[in-house]
Amino acid sequence: MKNGFIFLLLLLVATSCQFFETEKVSSDEIYKEEMQTIDWKEVDRYPSFSNCENSLEKPEQKDCFISTISSHLYQSISHEEMVAVREIYDTVKVNFEISSNGKLSILEIKMDTLLQKEFPDLEKWLLQSIDSLKPVAPAYKRGIPVKTQFTLPVIIQTN
Repeated sequence: MKNGFIFLLLLLVATSCQFFETEKVSSDEIYKEEMQTIDWKEVDRYPSFSNCENSLEKPEQKDCFISTISSHLYQSISHEEMVAVREIYDTVKVNFEISSNGKLSILEIKMDTLLQKEFPDLEKWLLQSIDSLKPVAPAYKRGIPVKTQFTLPVIIQTN
């Protein structure tokens, strides 16, 4: 009887080990799953200037970054002599990029031809203004500096 009990106990232990086996997952499968879950259109931290470094929330970071660039552009343009023959209310779209090193560069400036004829130096002024801005930190995605692109509408209005 005792031998039967021991045999039954060994049989139970030997067959129950299959329930404790774990499924092996390759590192390639984990990598593929992780890559699919990442939202590549969003960053974890936006590029920043020295006055924006204290912003902890993403919406605040983006707002501070955009408002810093906008106010700098408007201040630079306002110092130029802009004399128009007629009343103008138009929008210039400035496409720019911040590299993973934090270098800010303009990719394209889109403006109406009438606005370009009225203010032939406007593009040059925008380029000079952007060149004088230096972000202190690039955008980050999962702790890695990444390149980002933005489109900033600049409203030109005369009286």
